[in-house]
Amino acid sequence: MNIHEYQGKAVLKSLGAPVSEGVAIFSADEAKAAAEKLGGPLWVVKSQIHAGGRGKGKFIESSAGEAGGVRLARSVDEVVENAKQMLGAHLVTAQTGEGGKQVNRLYIEDGSDIETELYLSIIINRDTSQVSFIASTEGGMDIEAVAHDTPEKVINFDVDPATGFMPHHGRTLAKALGLTGDLAKQCRKLGQTLYNGFLAKDMSMLEINPLIVTEDGRLHCLDAKISFDENALFRHPDIQELRDITEEDPKETAAKKFDLSYVALDGNIGCMVNGAGLAMSTMDIIKLYGAEPANFLDVGGGATKENIVAAFKILTSDDNVKGILINIFGGIMKCDVIAQGTVDAVKEVGLEVPLVVRLEGTNVEAGKDIINNSGLNVIAADDLDDAAQKIVKAVAG
Repeated sequence: MNIHEYQGKAVLKSLGAPVSEGVAIFSADEAKAAAEKLGGPLWVVKSQIHAGGRGKGKFIESSAGEAGGVRLARSVDEVVENAKQMLGAHLVTAQTGEGGKQVNRLYIEDGSDIETELYLSIIINRDTSQVSFIASTEGGMDIEAVAHDTPEKVINFDVDPATGFMPHHGRTLAKALGLTGDLAKQCRKLGQTLYNGFLAKDMSMLEINPLIVTEDGRLHCLDAKISFDENALFRHPDIQELRDITEEDPKETAAKKFDLSYVALDGNIGCMVNGAGLAMSTMDIIKLYGAEPANFLDVGGGATKENIVAAFKILTSDDNVKGILINIFGGIMKCDVIAQGTVDAVKEVGLEVPLVVRLEGTNVEAGKDIINNSGLNVIAADDLDDAAQKIVKAVAG
């Protein structure tokens, strides 16, 4: 689960990390009071969307001005004017796609006197099952480009959870960021604070870009991008409350309510499969025959008829879907349950695109009978290869 920058900074502040003062606003009417509360003389007006590259982004609406999604303001009136331009406009960055994302909230923050910009992040290294620090002296830039063009400027090291963050980790981090003296001491303390918070809050990613050195010699977290492990959110009701569903795909949000694993993609063939491995194979074979999957959808092994109906509704709600492939191998999941759920869903929401169904496994004959006797215009398939060819052909016309 992702959260906004201002929420991330509140989390960091609660952990004891140094962050700037700021105020989140949701309407232009709140901008003046927020600016006056902070006092100035320099303010930063930041668009709050779940996407990186906001500063280099561009608004689609001409009324939003030429500046990007992060702007400096040197008067209260300038803060207010920027708020009026940015709120409600669509910001396009390298991570949003051509349509951009609508800016529904802003973060008005105290300006900082920056001497140096650094990069720091913490992730899970799944190869080593340890927490990994990534650090670079090239802060404020596209870290992927830095890693590609000058990989020697990106340093990473792991922290074994059996030992935790040790003094030598702090020294390694300070050296990676080129910090000495008092700044190195601050860095070691910050590294320990962030590591402890990363574990305590069940984060999956924490990125600070930039981490700055101010002109008076202090380390400061000027940005905060945090993702949390959704499987651990039951332990953190306070974090759950930070979810902004307007930043999420409505179809993915609906899928969560029925414990369905759904990820929207860019293709035009909707897939309903049980089992992650089979779902990936189904997507691969669709691509093999020249088409693109519209989604990853795993209904799981214990799905009920109601889950199947919900899954079908999610697929048909996607305007990009021009055909649907249901591929079920019944183990725990029974083919007759899938078949009945499919029939009920089609009768409830209708069917305006080709539908190919491949069933195999537990109660397969009962499932096929339900489909065959339903009166629906369903294309039957014998195996996965046959199913993929038939749905690609049907969608192609």
